[in-house]
Amino acid sequence: MPVDRERLRSLPTRPGVYLFRDDRSQVLYVGKAKSLRPRVRSYFGRESDLSAKNRELVKLIDRVETIVVGSEGEALILEANLIKEHRPRFNILLRDDKKYPYIKVTVKEPFPRVYVTRRVVNDGSRYFGPYTSVGPMRQALEVVKRLHTVRSCRYDLPKEGPDRPCLDYHIGRCQAPCVGLQTESDYRSMIDEILRILEGDTEQLRAEVEERMHAASAGLDFERAARMRDVMAGLDSLARQQRVHKAQGGSFDVVAVARDGELAAGVVLKVRAGLLLARESRRFANIRDESDEELLGSLLSKHYLSGGASAQADLPRRILLAHEAPDRQLLQEILSSAAGRAVHVTVPQRGEKLRLIDLAAQNARQVLEDRVTALAYAVDRAEEALFSLQDELDLKVVPRLMVCFDISHTQGTETVGSAVVFENGEPKRASYRHMRIKGDWGNDDYRSMAEVVLRYFRRLVDEGKPIPDLAVIDGGKGQLSAAVAALEELQLGDVAVIALAKREEEVFMPGRREPVLLDRRNRALHLLQRIRNEAHRFAVRYNRKLRSKRTLRSDLGDIPGIGAQRQTVLLRRFGSLKGVKEATREEIARIPGFSEALASRILTYLGR
Repeated sequence: MPVDRERLRSLPTRPGVYLFRDDRSQVLYVGKAKSLRPRVRSYFGRESDLSAKNRELVKLIDRVETIVVGSEGEALILEANLIKEHRPRFNILLRDDKKYPYIKVTVKEPFPRVYVTRRVVNDGSRYFGPYTSVGPMRQALEVVKRLHTVRSCRYDLPKEGPDRPCLDYHIGRCQAPCVGLQTESDYRSMIDEILRILEGDTEQLRAEVEERMHAASAGLDFERAARMRDVMAGLDSLARQQRVHKAQGGSFDVVAVARDGELAAGVVLKVRAGLLLARESRRFANIRDESDEELLGSLLSKHYLSGGASAQADLPRRILLAHEAPDRQLLQEILSSAAGRAVHVTVPQRGEKLRLIDLAAQNARQVLEDRVTALAYAVDRAEEALFSLQDELDLKVVPRLMVCFDISHTQGTETVGSAVVFENGEPKRASYRHMRIKGDWGNDDYRSMAEVVLRYFRRLVDEGKPIPDLAVIDGGKGQLSAAVAALEELQLGDVAVIALAKREEEVFMPGRREPVLLDRRNRALHLLQRIRNEAHRFAVRYNRKLRSKRTLRSDLGDIPGIGAQRQTVLLRRFGSLKGVKEATREEIARIPGFSEALASRILTYLGR
């Protein structure tokens, strides 16, 4: 249906946002205007005045909607948010739309934590980032943790805490302030040094580390000296990756775009105190015949206006643009109001700032060539999965030691349970355990699961071995409830328990009615799937082994004079029923306790 031209003449002349919809009410395009009436009517004038994209757009428009706002600034913000919500096919879009991660330091807590988060909230914490990949953050944090021992747990210290230190304490990653083995003042001084590193000040710390290395070497503590040497190398590497040209003022956001025909990419560099702390990069879609200026304007709106609190958490005093962009002055006013101080959006023409623009343009071209938006840093995938698992499931501690339980049976017989152990995200096969179910539960998986969990943890307690941080149950709510009841019987309340259901990969947790659904690409889910599959494989293999033995013993047990003991001897000697069938009468007769007559009887019954 063509658009009602009379309706267009009655549109308001105030600032606002307009939406073009098709005959199925799908949003085709979102735009803003200082005055809505002339801007919208310009699409329905002479066809020769329109671009190829707009001619195609107009053919599909069935309805026009307008939203009146109080100012141009409000229109710019609303436009950015509506584009993010509807992702119209005729708007410039930015791919890989996601919340980028930050390093968060909870400085308001008595014993601050340092961890990765994708949520920025106004809680008094210090945030560093955002980063386009967790790789740089993990690398920075690992360098820090070689020298310091930040707690990874989420206990509200000193109000709450565990009864005993977790595995981090035993492997030297934490000094256990949770149980009073590290004072608050000592811990706070460690956090102050970490903040200096995250702010980019590695030079003074490097000198301190070098001094400690020489002191350890003089004291013949060569192991500690080697650790200090590795820390120095890590700090040097971190500084090399971050250092850029010193510019007057020292702290900027630098924005540039690069394009090649229908492909384009944009980059925002965060430079603080002369250090490159992060790089956000996006690829454009639907650019068609848009100019570079329009692409830059779209990137600015996307990054600063529709990114929520995270985009405006650390606004610099100056944003440098590679070239002029639409609504630059308007954006400057909005950001200054949000920051509570002046934020200048400028286009440098010479000097050090122009060098920073060149650096951003080089990065944009690299993103465009590589067709990726992540920085090329090495990532410890197992470590990332563990921290992601803690974050997604809100666990008190990083689940460095995990155990997973599974039950396997054959129509209620040969019921067995398995317990497989992962340490730091990798299998610890020496700690795998399987057990035959003692209770006569048949195919009651709930009771079988309770028995396996109870027996496994009771043995750990009796032997004084480390208790896992997380128990994973292969199953749903019923299996989870059975496992929780078993742990309550042992009074092991500080063990986190979850269940992973196969069909939809739902994660069930005690006290929650609804399951947690992890993104299928999330490495935390991949780790849970891996340990679940390993537990299932281990249980099924043991079940098959028992079933095979039962079959073999049944065939041999039909032979007169062959009891359980002689069956075991035959299977050990020849390895299988097939091996017994292929043996000669003399080979069987030579076994202690067997005669030639018995050997002949065995072979006769087996069809020889």
